Amino acid sequence: MKILHTADLHLGQIIYQNYDRSDEHAHFFSQLEEWCRNEQPDALLVSGDVFDIQQPSAAVRKTFTDYFVRLHSLCPAMHIVITAGNHDSASRIQADSAVWQLANTHLVGIPPAANAVNGIDGWQRQYIIRLDSGFIVALPYMTGGRREVIQSILDKVAADNIDGLPVVMMAHQAVTGLDITGHDFDLGHLRTLDAGDMGDGFDYLALGHIHKPQTIGRQEDAMIETAMYPAPVIRYSGSALHVSCDENYPHTVSMVSIDRHGGEVNVRQLRIDELRHFYTLPTDGSSFSSADEALDTLSQFICQGGRGYLRFRFKHSADLPSNFNQMVYDILELTHDEWRYNPKVIWTGAPDSAQHEEEEQVFEVAELQQMTDPMTFIERTSDQYPGLDLDDVRQAFEEVRAEMLLLSEDASAKKRNNNPEIP
Repeated sequence: MKILHTADLHLGQIIYQNYDRSDEHAHFFSQLEEWCRNEQPDALLVSGDVFDIQQPSAAVRKTFTDYFVRLHSLCPAMHIVITAGNHDSASRIQADSAVWQLANTHLVGIPPAANAVNGIDGWQRQYIIRLDSGFIVALPYMTGGRREVIQSILDKVAADNIDGLPVVMMAHQAVTGLDITGHDFDLGHLRTLDAGDMGDGFDYLALGHIHKPQTIGRQEDAMIETAMYPAPVIRYSGSALHVSCDENYPHTVSMVSIDRHGGEVNVRQLRIDELRHFYTLPTDGSSFSSADEALDTLSQFICQGGRGYLRFRFKHSADLPSNFNQMVYDILELTHDEWRYNPKVIWTGAPDSAQHEEEEQVFEVAELQQMTDPMTFIERTSDQYPGLDLDDVRQAFEEVRAEMLLLSEDASAKKRNNNPEIP
């Protein structure tokens, strides 16, 4: 069985609140097309975060359709399996699944219910894709551990797998033992599942969610081009693009070959050529002392040609003018969008607390859209409001929630009184 494993496409991403990345995605997909055409895998797996936000524009959805229809037309025998990630709308991914099957493409958006094992047997089939060469268990993003549910699906595969074919499972989860380099969350605040919570019976677990390519338990092999392991293997393919300046490592897709169930797993990394790389100035690792020094270096740097994303490293003692960012944008405007700016400065030479006070709090659009609790935003920006009592704010929100609940219950009671047929 031969699969091409990728994840975290983040189609439609607007990076640093300013820059559309459609040309970078087009560059990635041109490489993906070549790999599919040359390698002829049995299946292309996309393990979640297809889109960057849950409600992508019509233009972004059309781009998604164009890319995957073209991939199908180039390799009609290849199955394409796409699952929803935490950035995706599960229902939107699922909604088009019947139509996409006409193009040998399987979209799985809605995860199994936490109590699915207590229902009528047979629900497992909607997460199992049978190929001539093996089985694919397609699991979208799920909150919390559901080992019993996952194992029930794998047990169903085991009952059908009388020929000992390879079994691949997809998931969009964080598992213990991972390397989160490049992500802006703390490992202590990231909910991880033990590898054992992912069940038993797969040969290769194709993970998404973490952007650095890596094989769990084999971190020393993260950048090895080819490696052979005994099954089972748990691996993150990594994201299609560098999603932030901190992802300063190569990005790849994984070409995986499995000889039989319980056999050998060969992982070959195909290096993605990024259209734009990320740079921090000064490039020698030092820090600027003044705005003039930084702007002069910037002008010289971009005159060398090329394209990419730039940010600055300053000494904490540097005094930047209030219009410094605009001065940078004015210089980069001459490059016609080939050079782009990350306004989050790296400050050096000061205690962490002082550095934190100086840093501008920057949120990505998708991050804001996923903040369902306003307290999350308030807590993340509390340093900007000296004297703010977070306990008082939390209590106020709890009082508002309680009042809203009472109003909702009153409205429901009135509706039942006006219509006795409503239970």
